Amino acid sequence: MTVHPLLVRPERQLSQAEFARRSGLHPEHLRRLVALGLLHATPDAGGQLSFPIGELAAVRRIERLRTGLSINYAALGLVVELLDRIGQLELALRTQRAAHDATRGWIS
Repeated sequence: MTVHPLLVRPERQLSQAEFARRSGLHPEHLRRLVALGLLHATPDAGGQLSFPIGELAAVRRIERLRTGLSINYAALGLVVELLDRIGQLELALRTQRAAHDATRGWIS
């Protein structure tokens, strides 16, 4: 199925202050996470960061890994990348198995 680009809603953006309030993190801490490449944000004309609302889940994951497993921020990038890759591989495997199961009846 093809989705027309004009029909896709852009992801809602949150100001740095709103994102800090919702995440419970200090704005300067958020800037550090962006500088480390752990969060995605875009600066506006005044230099304030704007965060996609979906980054709230990412920041919760980052903080959960940091506090729950005592992973430092330098290692978090690698851990998050590996967890994302595992998720992609698991999805590909489920998709492949579903396709195989769907065609198995036709081959028999």
